[in-house]
Amino acid sequence: MGFGRGKVILLGEHAVVHGYPAIAVGIERGVVAEASPADEDLLKLSPWNVDVRPDPTGEPLERAFAVALSAYSERPPIEVRAQVDLPAGAGLGCSAAIGVAVFHAVDEALGLERSREELAAAAYGWEEIFHGNPSGVDNTMSALGGVALFRKGEPLQSLRSNKPLHLVIGYSGQSPSTQEMVSSVARQLESDPVRVNKAFEAIDVLVRNAKLAIEAGDHVALGQLLDLNHAILSSLMLCTTKLDAMCQAARNAGALGAKMTGGGGGGCMIALATKHDEALRICEALGESAFVAEVSA
Repeated sequence: MGFGRGKVILLGEHAVVHGYPAIAVGIERGVVAEASPADEDLLKLSPWNVDVRPDPTGEPLERAFAVALSAYSERPPIEVRAQVDLPAGAGLGCSAAIGVAVFHAVDEALGLERSREELAAAAYGWEEIFHGNPSGVDNTMSALGGVALFRKGEPLQSLRSNKPLHLVIGYSGQSPSTQEMVSSVARQLESDPVRVNKAFEAIDVLVRNAKLAIEAGDHVALGQLLDLNHAILSSLMLCTTKLDAMCQAARNAGALGAKMTGGGGGGCMIALATKHDEALRICEALGESAFVAEVSA
């Protein structure tokens, strides 16, 4: 059974595009896949009811599936059945999770073994189809999980703590284009570099302090840093009324802190709870689009 995790950016999105660090978290919700010999190469995605055949010149999923299968030199036709438990285009690393799960499932069906690190590297080619020049954080966190500090062009730095993170992830129901949001920030940077660079530098400070808070198990401080990061992202016009309302509802329900996560303009928010029971209470306040993610650092 192949498995690829989803991921969230805890702090640092958008600034990370411009060379600053971010903190990423691999969650235990994602994509489960199974593969077996068949009459033709086929990827079946549930609950979307989508059948994908490999095509190097087709749609992104068709091209990605072709790239994945081209990595296996001698094999029978393969059918991969994948159950996707993440919203697409919501900043949770759905495409990377599918890629990792597909590679893992095909490996198992063919009796091949590779490490989770090798699995992450294999899935990078899959991510290139969807993102052109991906950072590598999504496929790496999908394969490895945990909590890590990330800076573009550098290896992930795993963060350790003796306390798990009790996160609540809420989906706004909107799936914006990350590329459009990144372009919006780039335009702001060009027109008002002083203001936007100050925002990036402030995010950098928050990320560095969050690293220390995670390692020390100081989740009260971490929650405050999440709130501050949310305020800066809002100042860059990345938040929506719906995300703001969801973050406030989480705080009202007892969250230590809450923020949008990912590209913005919709997508998801995250909230930090002190313990599992409180995470469930926050989840209930956010409604059926929310779920709890327990992460060990």
